[in-house]
Amino acid sequence: MVEAVLIDLFSLPANLQNNIHGVLYSMLETIEKCSSIPAPFVYVMCCQRQGGERNGEQESFLPALRNFQSLKKRLEVVRALTTAAALYTIKQRLDEKDLSIIKVILPTLRKDLMKVYIDHLFTAVYQFEFEDLQVASDCKKLQVAEPQSEEQILPTQDVALIRSEIQMYLESLPSLNGELTILRSSLIPDDIFLHGFTTRTGGISYIPTLSSCNLFSSSKRRDPQVVVKENLRRLANAAGFNPETFHRVKIDHANAVCIMGKTEPDSYDGIVTNQKGVTIAAPGADCIPVLFADPVRKACGAAHSGWKGTLLGVSMATVNAMVSEYGCNVKDILVVLGPSVGPCCYKLPHESAKEFHRIDPKCVRLFDSASPYVDIRRATRILLESGGILPENIQDDSVTDQNQNITFCTACHPDKFYSHFRDGTNFGTQIGFISIKD
Repeated sequence: MVEAVLIDLFSLPANLQNNIHGVLYSMLETIEKCSSIPAPFVYVMCCQRQGGERNGEQESFLPALRNFQSLKKRLEVVRALTTAAALYTIKQRLDEKDLSIIKVILPTLRKDLMKVYIDHLFTAVYQFEFEDLQVASDCKKLQVAEPQSEEQILPTQDVALIRSEIQMYLESLPSLNGELTILRSSLIPDDIFLHGFTTRTGGISYIPTLSSCNLFSSSKRRDPQVVVKENLRRLANAAGFNPETFHRVKIDHANAVCIMGKTEPDSYDGIVTNQKGVTIAAPGADCIPVLFADPVRKACGAAHSGWKGTLLGVSMATVNAMVSEYGCNVKDILVVLGPSVGPCCYKLPHESAKEFHRIDPKCVRLFDSASPYVDIRRATRILLESGGILPENIQDDSVTDQNQNITFCTACHPDKFYSHFRDGTNFGTQIGFISIKD
């Protein structure tokens, strides 16, 4: 059943917005009569004219609203200067209540326009159906409809204007939960490379498990690409790189490596480059974001190393790509292991833990238990050293409690980092990034 109803009055002229009591009353009457218990939440989206008193304008709707007992505490009028601002505000209300099934009642001519806004501001977590703005005549209209399949027919320039409106609105939002913070390693020379590991503060993502500098969007989470893009823009401004030449690995939890400038694989967990001004990155939300830098050949790499990628040797695959593509000497390559889940928190089923035990028994704690604790960092370190990386060229702060500034346990520090292990499926993501300075 429908969990929320959005009534879009945004495009109506001011005189109609203030004199639509009859139509609004009929719609609300039908919603109340046809709804199951509990009734859906109802959001009325209107244009707030510049200079207008918000409270005064909202009062004009009260005659149509005050008689609906079941909806009284579940109905809100949302006024904003732009459709993007109004719809984003409503999205926040939906997310606060964990609602996903939404009916949109709107003028027919607004449907294609609204679909573009929805495609940009929402993800596949949400299900929308549309109804023309008219008095509903029967209860079936509040049932969940089949997903809409019509193609958008808006001119390209109209879509571009909507994107621009959304971007401008998101850029105007204040940062949440403190300033944007970047962790940097003293092992990587900053006169040659720009690099860092992000934390969770300083972005605009507002959902608790994604707040606030989430840097990854997926169809299973509630943060859309446009929000992640704005978080990345703020990171780029703070760090000093160009977000337009930013490349993130396409995670497959395996060991494929992308060589920048060559044909890009469909998926890969490692990426290398010797191009200046190109920023490459690997995400992590328990998995290790690993950065590689060769100050002699001026080449760099990034890898996403979860437990599967660690066992498949993604870090050494990235090293080998730097050696074969750019003539790097293994003994010159510096490696930094970023924030990731530690053996204090990370458990795997016994069968998977056995693979780490084969690398080194010290990689597993409580080996005889059904779900032993596993140290994917130690395993990564061992595999790198066996491949020729010098121990002193690997930074892994978890080796010692002294001078820890990079390799924190993500699960142990909810104020600083995201953690899939800790937060569940709607988790946020931080990244490790690196580029060669011009």
